[in-house]
Amino acid sequence: MKNFLPVLLLLANCSLAFSQRTFNQSFEHPDYTKGWDLSFKNGGAAGYLIQLDSSTARDGRFSLCIEPDPVAKNRQFGACFTVVPADFQGKNITLKAFLKTENVAAEGMAGLWMRIDGDGKMLQFDNMQDRPVKGSTDWKEYVVSLPLPDEAEKINIGGLMTGTGKMWVDDFRLYVDDQPLAAAKDKKMTVYAAQLDTAFDNGSGITIGTLTPGRVADLALLGKVWGFLKYYHPKIAVGELNWDYELFRFLPGYLKTANEKQRDELLGAWIESLGELPECKSCLEKSGNEIHLSPDVAWLDDPKMGESLRKKFRYVLERRNQQEKHYYLSFAENIGNPIFKNEKPYKQFTYPDEGFRLLAVYRYWNIIQYFFPYRDVIGEDWYGVMKEYIPRFLEAKDALSYKLVAREFIGRVHDTHANLWMQDEDLRRHFGALRPAVQIKFIENQAVVTRYYNKTLGEQSGLQIGDVITAIDGVPVEEKVQKMRPLYPASNEPTKLRDIARDLLRGNEPTVKLTVQREGVLLPVMEVTRYNAQTDGLDLSMDWAYHKPDSCYMLLMPDIGYIYLGNISQQLLPVIFEKFKDTKGIVIDIRNYPSEFVVFSLGRYLMPDATEFVRFTSGSARFPGMFERTPALQVGEKNSDYYKGKVVILVNETSQSQAEYTAMAFRVAPNATVIGSTTAGADGNVSQFALPGGLNTMISGIGVFYPDGRPTQRIGIVPDIEAKPTIAGIRAGRDELLEKAVEVILTGK
Repeated sequence: MKNFLPVLLLLANCSLAFSQRTFNQSFEHPDYTKGWDLSFKNGGAAGYLIQLDSSTARDGRFSLCIEPDPVAKNRQFGACFTVVPADFQGKNITLKAFLKTENVAAEGMAGLWMRIDGDGKMLQFDNMQDRPVKGSTDWKEYVVSLPLPDEAEKINIGGLMTGTGKMWVDDFRLYVDDQPLAAAKDKKMTVYAAQLDTAFDNGSGITIGTLTPGRVADLALLGKVWGFLKYYHPKIAVGELNWDYELFRFLPGYLKTANEKQRDELLGAWIESLGELPECKSCLEKSGNEIHLSPDVAWLDDPKMGESLRKKFRYVLERRNQQEKHYYLSFAENIGNPIFKNEKPYKQFTYPDEGFRLLAVYRYWNIIQYFFPYRDVIGEDWYGVMKEYIPRFLEAKDALSYKLVAREFIGRVHDTHANLWMQDEDLRRHFGALRPAVQIKFIENQAVVTRYYNKTLGEQSGLQIGDVITAIDGVPVEEKVQKMRPLYPASNEPTKLRDIARDLLRGNEPTVKLTVQREGVLLPVMEVTRYNAQTDGLDLSMDWAYHKPDSCYMLLMPDIGYIYLGNISQQLLPVIFEKFKDTKGIVIDIRNYPSEFVVFSLGRYLMPDATEFVRFTSGSARFPGMFERTPALQVGEKNSDYYKGKVVILVNETSQSQAEYTAMAFRVAPNATVIGSTTAGADGNVSQFALPGGLNTMISGIGVFYPDGRPTQRIGIVPDIEAKPTIAGIRAGRDELLEKAVEVILTGK
């Protein structure tokens, strides 16, 4: 829920192998770009070409050039980066490099960026957004300087560009306390014992054997015990043990147990082997109104387990880790969402073996069990879900099957933020690498052509706006949707259908046969061409924004203003509200993802006083599974000159996360009305982590609630006035939600 560009840079998983202090700073290494990542896709970069240029160099033979990809429609930003280990002492670190630009647009920018990471999180960050380079400039040195925290582990540096134009970057240099990096004094880096354990780097060697119901139940219990110890036991918290690999050491003996007594004795011996724990005087149970969700630890007293084992569980619970620092997690400062650390992705295994596939189940299940703020609204028995999926993960016959079952498993938490995106060729090929040039949405419960991703190619298809697709290659749409459902994680039904609609016509064949109904008349089967979205110029970004206008504000009529948050600029807010000050009402369109975080900057124009609008819950390393409520947050300030007209906020299933949070804030304004349909139901800063096989996923990391405790997860922002598009309206090119907003402003109903 923050400014768009910085978030993308902050969330990037910069996992390049560390370079040396003498890094390839001028692209003159024999491998030219050795040590540099020129794609930055994990950080959200898209739509730009980044390549060496021998015709324009500041130092040596080459520079690095960044420019928009002429065939890409979905442009976000272009960025390169390299990583330097922070194994040196100092108080400040400075990045210097030379930039040259050509026609960088006023709405874009060129610049350097530097981010300092440590303890699994971002510690310092600067991307020159407050001092951007624009227009055409000759080679000039630019500087980014940041404090160097003691806990710094790695320095990420690079160049970036947004908008149109062209930039070159060359001759990167780092200075520590104004001295060249090479002269910096060494710093003793913390090396955890867990990091030195490489015993299973080449495979677990685990074979589970026949999966009887009893075996599955034992494996599910082990998953619970493994996760409980991972997050509660102090020895694991301080990084003395690689807990993934301890699982592989324990499993062979566990699989040989013949009955519950042997099983319990082995589990008890495992706990004893971790050593004695000192008495914990601060491990008191918490209660009261500040506790939103208590840890699920009742299973530790399950009478189906032996009394001796239950006592050992209680022993750990009562002497649990109380350190803020934990080897496997930390919490984001001032936000509270968990940051999962040292969760190795095991990218070396494209198809992980049985032990690593079981580890994937255990890792994901326990992250949800202890750190998912919406565990209580999953809507089903989470332990039962683990028992259901253990056989499915173990029986996955190849890499694709493993990824698909992982995506289904993730979907069972019903969180639109939680997914396994089409990040590799296996998944892209399964869902289809090609698609027609038409956008599909479910309108009035039917699959309707709503727009063209490419106007020329869309019109050539023969499909018209408002056409209803009833069958795809002879398969009724209802049947195809039912088959797709399990593979589309979402918080609620409108959002699931939103995502299914985007992929409904995908495939790997160059054409698809569609049965189409037009204004109630069934047409002959149409054969429609599919395209590669990236190379054939399909603008898929329109899926994330409803009819994005060129400007972020306009007058719909002399007395009604319109603000579109999908391309909002905070700098324009004084101009906007000066222009709209005498209008009857303002429509704020959040059927998009806000381009900038304007909750408080725009909110102050709408409120006569500071007003509560949200309350959060966040987890705990000291008592995993517990979530505490924070005080309510306010938007607005004392302002007698606030906007006094009607405020109408437009939302739909495209409104997700920051968009939902923004709607919550603005709806507390006087005379505010929310119009539209239920939103995506996924709010709260996200927390990322990896699963074996190099799979990346994330969850909503903090709970978001109204001040009175009403939830938003899975429910979304429920509008005051429900309004949805109709097929007739789509065919006529009308925006029926916007029409309703104007009606409400003019008539009050």
